Amino acid sequence: MTSVALSKVKLGDRLAQDVITPLGSTLMHKGAVITPREREVLEAFLIQEVVIESREGGLAARPKQEESQSAETKPLTNLEVEYNHMFTLLKRIFSTNTSGIGLPILELRNQLEQLLKNSSEYNVLAFRPTVAEDNDYMFHNSALSALTSYQLAQWCQFPQRDWMPIAMAGLFHDIGNIRIDRTILYKPTELTREEAEEMRRHTLHGYNLLKNVPAINEGVKLTALQHHEKIDGSGYPLAIGGDSIHPYARIVAIADIFHAMTLKRSYRQSSSPYQVLEQLQVESFGKLDPSYVRTFIEKATQFHNGMVVQLSDGRTGEIIFSDRQHPTRPWVSVNGQIVNLTIERNLHIHSIVQPG
Repeated sequence: MTSVALSKVKLGDRLAQDVITPLGSTLMHKGAVITPREREVLEAFLIQEVVIESREGGLAARPKQEESQSAETKPLTNLEVEYNHMFTLLKRIFSTNTSGIGLPILELRNQLEQLLKNSSEYNVLAFRPTVAEDNDYMFHNSALSALTSYQLAQWCQFPQRDWMPIAMAGLFHDIGNIRIDRTILYKPTELTREEAEEMRRHTLHGYNLLKNVPAINEGVKLTALQHHEKIDGSGYPLAIGGDSIHPYARIVAIADIFHAMTLKRSYRQSSSPYQVLEQLQVESFGKLDPSYVRTFIEKATQFHNGMVVQLSDGRTGEIIFSDRQHPTRPWVSVNGQIVNLTIERNLHIHSIVQPG
């Protein structure tokens, strides 16, 4: 082990000890490999030196094998591997099936089960797909909505027998898009009134595709139909409200909106997950189930202390404290200065640099 000034640390070096912030939080764990992203975080926290594993031949030497390792990307986690399998499967099915007839429900369910086995690794605020193209939004939204709905079902204390069906409801909520004209689905500009009406029909298409599938329960089918309904009756396609909306659909509606706003689209950039949580809070007044939204916000932000985040003014800092009354506006330590976002309302968290 060797203590090295940050300026002397090379890409590919591996930490031999945890890196601790001046406030005592763990910034990086032992074993982490230094990449450009890790170096940026260390510099943002004014870390002067770190302890790295010894290099053969001393600090000046750098074997060719080590050089090649430094250029490699980090290995994917089990969650990322199974997520990518899910994404690829969804994209393949959508590309080869424009009618929705003969959907491989069992294959989709089996891959969803593999994905959910790794759901303990999932952080709804920080997880981002490793594959992202503008026209891939729908597949990511479906896979992420499944993960988030599964997690939210547990947070809202649904019986365990409902967890998997709710995840399936998240996966299949937009399945009706398979029958929507591709030029409308992928249109990079605002839809005309007629095109918007056609898009709305995906709820009816989805229900009709699933209604006669015996392997899917009624809640999953109704979610495809009802996930755009609103508590106050202002939604579509049936303008029902309140308890007439199936609980699965009320869960999936939250996940769908969250990912619709935090994923990049062909016509707009992604939004900050923290700003989206605040938008969901607003939507809970008459639009979304208020108890489910409250639980989602509380649980999603419960363990964000220690996260490295970038503020809307470009500064980077660490979340060190959360006010339970304002969970989307924590205190952030920036170079030893505390930025209290409950007071500094002109600022917000723009993005997550590193999970806690």
